[in-house]
Amino acid sequence: MSEPHGPPQSPPSLSPFTLSDPIPRAQFSKRTLIRSILSRPDSGAGLAGQRVTIGGWVKTGREQGKGAFAFLEVNDGSCPANLQVMVDADVGNLGELVHTGTSVLVTGTLKEPPEGARQKIELRVERVMEVGTVDPAKYPLPKARLTLEFLRDVVHLRPRTNTISAVARIRNALAYATHTFFQNHGFLYVHTPIITTSDCEGAGEMFQVTTLINEAEKVEKELKKNPPPSEAEIEAADSAVKEKGEVVKQLKSAKASKEDITAAVAVLNKAKEELSKLQERAKLTPGIPQKDGKIDYSLDFFSRQAFLTVSGQLQVESFACAVSNVYTFGPTFRAENSHTSRHLAEFWMVEPEIAFADLEDDMNCAEAYVKFMCQWLLDNCLDDMEFMAKNFDKTAIERLKMVASTPFERISYTEAVSLLENVKDKKFDNKVEWGIDLASEHERYLAEVLFKKPVIVYNYPKGIKAFYMRLNDDDKTVAAMDVLVPKVGELIGGSQREERLEIIEKRILDMGLPLEPYEWYLDLRRYGTVKHCGFGLGFERMILFATGIDNIRDVIPFPRYPGRADL
Repeated sequence: MSEPHGPPQSPPSLSPFTLSDPIPRAQFSKRTLIRSILSRPDSGAGLAGQRVTIGGWVKTGREQGKGAFAFLEVNDGSCPANLQVMVDADVGNLGELVHTGTSVLVTGTLKEPPEGARQKIELRVERVMEVGTVDPAKYPLPKARLTLEFLRDVVHLRPRTNTISAVARIRNALAYATHTFFQNHGFLYVHTPIITTSDCEGAGEMFQVTTLINEAEKVEKELKKNPPPSEAEIEAADSAVKEKGEVVKQLKSAKASKEDITAAVAVLNKAKEELSKLQERAKLTPGIPQKDGKIDYSLDFFSRQAFLTVSGQLQVESFACAVSNVYTFGPTFRAENSHTSRHLAEFWMVEPEIAFADLEDDMNCAEAYVKFMCQWLLDNCLDDMEFMAKNFDKTAIERLKMVASTPFERISYTEAVSLLENVKDKKFDNKVEWGIDLASEHERYLAEVLFKKPVIVYNYPKGIKAFYMRLNDDDKTVAAMDVLVPKVGELIGGSQREERLEIIEKRILDMGLPLEPYEWYLDLRRYGTVKHCGFGLGFERMILFATGIDNIRDVIPFPRYPGRADL
C-alpha cells in the first residue's frame, strides 16, 4: 500500500501545541481561542500571569461569597474543554453573567487555581467587554443532560451542546483528512452538479426539480384575478386589426404622407399587440401542462425532467476519462421514505474515480483512505474522541486504532455467503442465499464477529448491482466491492466501471432504463474508452463509525428526513 507523498500537514486549527508556544490570537478576531490555552501538554498551567481576551458561551455559572464573585465555565467551540473564569462583582453584573447560554467577551489574567482544583488554569477577569444575555426561563437548553432526540427539535441551538459541537469538530477533521488524502495522492477535486437528468442508481427514488407547479399556481391566481377573454373579445380584437390594416392599405394606395402612414402603422401594431395578448391569455389553463395525457416537461425550466442528484459518480467519470484521478465531495439526495437510524434524505458522499485502474486498485485506495481518516482523528481530534468514548462508545478509540493498523480482510461475495450460511450461533432476520443483497446484520456479523476487523467483499451478483459495474467473465458477477466495518456495516461501495460499449448498452436496456439520458455517458466508451474504477463513501456513515453515535440524524448539522427539513 502506497503512502501519501510527504508527511500530511495538519491545519492550524488542529495542530497540537507545545509548552514553548506563545499564546496565539485568533487571526480574524481580537481574542484568544480557549483551545490554545487548554490544549497544551500542561493544560495551560505554564501560562499563568499572561493577559488574554477570550470569548465564548457560559456552560454553567454560580455566584459565590454571598454575591462577591462568580465562577463561569466558558466554552468557545474550539475544543471540548471549558475555561473557568472568575468575575468579581465590581467588574461585571453577576446576575447577567451566570446564566447558561450567555455569551461573554472578557479580558483578564491567567492564574493558577487553588491547590487541589480540577483545572490547571483559570482566568481572573479584569474587564467585561461584551455580554449577550439570556432569559433562563425561556432558554431551550438548560444545564440538565438533554437527549439527542430532544435536540433535533432545536437544531439551530444544538451546536452549543457538548455532543453536537464535538461531532462538528470530528466532521470537520474528517473533511480535512479527505481533501488531504486525495490531494496528497494527486487527485483533482471536481464539483459535480446537484441538479441532474441522470439516475445513477437506477432506483428512481429521486427528488424532482421543477418549476411547473409554481407556474401552474401563478396561472391559477392570474386567471382568478383576470379571467381569460371571451371569444367575442378575441373576435372584436381581430376585427380591429383587420380594420386598422385596411386603413393602412388605403393610405398607401392614396399615396398619403409618410407621417400619416407611419401613424396608421403604429395604430395597427398596437392593435396586433392587443390581439396577441388576448390570444395568449386565452391559452392559459389551470393545472400542470400536459401533452398526450402526460406532463409536458418541454415547458419546464430545463425543458426536460430534472432531479436532485443521488451521486456525482457518472459526471465525475467524464473528468476521470480526461484528467485521470479525480474525486467529488458533496451533498446527495434520496427520496426514500425511510425513518431508520441509518437513512437521510440529504447526505454527503466522497466519490473518487481512478483512470487506468482495476478492482484491486480500487480496493487498495479505499482501504488506504479509511485507514488515513482513522489515524487522522487519533492524531488531530483525540480530545473529542475521548469525549465520545466516555459518553457514547467506550470502544471508539480502540476501534480507530484497530482499523488504522490492521490489514483489511478480502473475500469474494460467494465466500461471504458460504460463511454466513454456516453460522450456527446466530439466527439472521434475513435469509442468506447466493444472489441476495447482504443486509446490515450480515455485513456487521462478518466485520464484528467472524473477522473482528474491516472486510472487503468483492465480485457481487450482477442482478443486485448497478448497470455501470464491469461484468466479469463468468457472466454472473460484476467487479464490485463493498468495505464493511464494525458498528455500521457497509461504509464504502465501489466497482471497476464497465468500459466496453456493447456490454454497458445491453446492461442499461436489461435493467429497463432508457438509453437516451445516458448517451453522453456512453460517449466516454465510444471515444477513447479506458479501464477505470471508483467508489463512494457515505460521509455520515464514517462519522457514525468513528463516534459510536447510533443515529445518523445526529452527525449532520441540519438533518433532512421524511417530515422534517428545519431551517
